[in-house]
Amino acid sequence: MKPMARILDRLSATLNSIALWGAVLAVLAMVFAAGWQVLARYVLNAPPIWTEELARRAMVWAGMLGASCAFRAASDPTLFPNMQTIRGTPGMALALIRAAGVIAFAAPVIWYSLFNARMDMARGFLGRSLGRQAEMLDIPMIWFTGAVPLAFALILIHLAARLMMQATGQLPVSRPVSQPSPKTP
Repeated sequence: MKPMARILDRLSATLNSIALWGAVLAVLAMVFAAGWQVLARYVLNAPPIWTEELARRAMVWAGMLGASCAFRAASDPTLFPNMQTIRGTPGMALALIRAAGVIAFAAPVIWYSLFNARMDMARGFLGRSLGRQAEMLDIPMIWFTGAVPLAFALILIHLAARLMMQATGQLPVSRPVSQPSPKTP
């Protein structure tokens, strides 16, 4: 079980690294698009129509990928931030309660991204996006809407890795959030 937990944690870490780079690139695309919009509007007096839409879509990708990275780093908002310091059976029970909440939120998002209420993939969120074009960009909307189920799938992978690492006692001990980090002399 310990090797499987390490493999899953390694997969989670690799996917997190890719997502972090994707989020950084999305922020850079957003900054470029917004900067070009300002330059073209106020200096060149000829604003392009695509920059605002690109900035919005890049913001969605940055936000969704960034959220999955925050979840992996345990920097996401939580009601009980010091829960991560509790070990043993009580810690595992709290982790399972948190996992149930995450799954209760993420599973319907992923499900309805793929299917509609009648199990029709063509009418799910992604299926509907496949047939629609972006307003100002000549790109199918699925390239933008795909960020939502992808981010939630990454969160579920991070969750599974964290639970496996905690169940096998391999999760690093974290300090309580309210305590400052120790100072080095």
